[in-house]
Amino acid sequence: MRVLVTGGAGFIGSHLSEALLDRGDDVWVLDDLSTGRLENLSTFARHPRFHFVEGTVLDGSTVQDLVCRCDRVFHLAAAVGVKFVLENPLRSLRTNIRGTEEVLEACARHQRRVVLFSSSEVYGKGVALPFSEDDDRVMGPTHKLRWSYACGKAVDECLARAHWEQQQLKVTIVRCFNTCGPRQTGAYGMVIPNMVLRALRNEPILVYGDGQQSRCFSAVSDVVRGALLLADCTSADGEVFNIGSDEEITITGLAERVRTMCASSSRIEFVPYEQIYGRSFEDMRRRVPDLSKILRFVGYRPQRDLDQLLESVIRHTREELRRPIPARHAPV
Repeated sequence: MRVLVTGGAGFIGSHLSEALLDRGDDVWVLDDLSTGRLENLSTFARHPRFHFVEGTVLDGSTVQDLVCRCDRVFHLAAAVGVKFVLENPLRSLRTNIRGTEEVLEACARHQRRVVLFSSSEVYGKGVALPFSEDDDRVMGPTHKLRWSYACGKAVDECLARAHWEQQQLKVTIVRCFNTCGPRQTGAYGMVIPNMVLRALRNEPILVYGDGQQSRCFSAVSDVVRGALLLADCTSADGEVFNIGSDEEITITGLAERVRTMCASSSRIEFVPYEQIYGRSFEDMRRRVPDLSKILRFVGYRPQRDLDQLLESVIRHTREELRRPIPARHAPV
């Protein structure tokens, strides 16, 4: 099969591209490298069935051309990370909404099946746990830019559903819950890579707020496997699925576990949200998915627990720290 992965140089996209190559597909990646990295593609960049196009999903002609030559599309291109979104709210909204519109229109025109990657952010401040795909959404005020990402992703989902209803576009939506693993960078506020790096350097591990907010962290290998299962499931057309892990931990508990697993002497330091994100930020206390729907449709269960996930990130980060600094970045 010929497959297009938008945002394929990003963290999840690169793992998905690699999995597609491993199963014998020809893969085209479209990425503008705003948050994606060529380094993420290094292990398979020279593969004869891999093709990289540097460009943006906002370029309709490029999107149309790539969708036309492929059989299936995975749409991941998006502005990601709380820090990036808060610093670039207008760019993030344009990319996440207009870009998705271009991809969906191209897929509808050429009748290509598409898997749209959304986010658990769409649940906002909902308190009915675990979050089910049919739950009502509770958003914060519009002047808190923290919610702009959630609103953008909700619009993406509505666009996808509209294309399904009116144009019979074969589209499946997946809502990711804190996907983590090797290749993820902490540059945009991702918590696990930041904690692991600091722990390995014996620097203070930063916990924002009181640390009692809880999350479920999902191994990227599980998320990719689930997305591939859904892409091959015709009964998933027009449906929305939570994907990830339902193993819950507080952020303080996460920091303590990272410190222990890294055998680190780091202290845990609590930092007010405002100091990191300014006044445009709000948080939610818990975020736990109901995974019963994806289990029912494709038999998905997470295979890697939190300790296994952390072990993979710690191992990858240690390898990165041992790599020599390229000459062009070496201190003079």
